[in-house]
Amino acid sequence: MGAYWINTFREITDQEKLDAYVALAGPAMREGGGRFLARGTPAAAFEQGTTERTTLIAFDSVEQAVAAYESPAYQAALAVLADGAVRDIRIIEAL
Repeated sequence: MGAYWINTFREITDQEKLDAYVALAGPAMREGGGRFLARGTPAAAFEQGTTERTTLIAFDSVEQAVAAYESPAYQAALAVLADGAVRDIRIIEAL
C-alpha cells in the first residue's frame, strides 16, 4: 500500500538554512523512492492551517517513507536545517 509524506512548515526562522536543507532533502527523498506531488506555499489554508511551505511526497509504502526519513542522506539534510524551521511531518497510508 502506498504512503504520503506530508511536511508542513509552521515557522521558518532562517531562510539560508532552509535553502541548504532543500538542496539536500530533495535528492534524499528521490533516492529513497519518493515522488514529489506538490511543494510550495498553500493556495489556501483553513482553521489552524498555515500558509508556510508544505510538501507532499508519495512513496510505495509507509516503510519506504520511514526509511527515507531515517536515511543518512536525509539526516544530513536535517542537520543542515537544524533550528532554521519548525515543522510538522506526517506519514500516512494511501487509500
